[in-house]
Amino acid sequence: MPHSDAAAHAEKRFPHKTRRLVNSGLRAWTIAGLLRSLNLVFSRHNAKDLEARYHFTFTGSETMRSTITINRGTLDVADGHVGNPDLSVTADADTWLAFLRKERGILGALLTRKIRLKGNPKLLQAFGRCFPG
Repeated sequence: MPHSDAAAHAEKRFPHKTRRLVNSGLRAWTIAGLLRSLNLVFSRHNAKDLEARYHFTFTGSETMRSTITINRGTLDVADGHVGNPDLSVTADADTWLAFLRKERGILGALLTRKIRLKGNPKLLQAFGRCFPG
């Protein structure tokens, strides 16, 4: 995948070879599935300078609370809200999944309050960079 740890490794290890970039093929259809798959697509290299704790509250068809902590290249996903967050995200589950599948833009979801942020929105961009593809 572009901007992934595997792409960086292949470029460093095999500089003379032509790389073919592909998507992971992973699509999130449920919030529980999304949270389980975060470790599979997490890029330690892209997260090496980030220290942040995110509280996610999902409402609607799937209600769930989760804490995601990124600490300089490590990822921890916990059930419930743990500690003090740097960014809190409250989102309708279906809207969040549609956003991740690129079926819906985040601006419209923010304007309709289907997704609400409490904290620095730049942390959401930093979060996205840690999960390429």
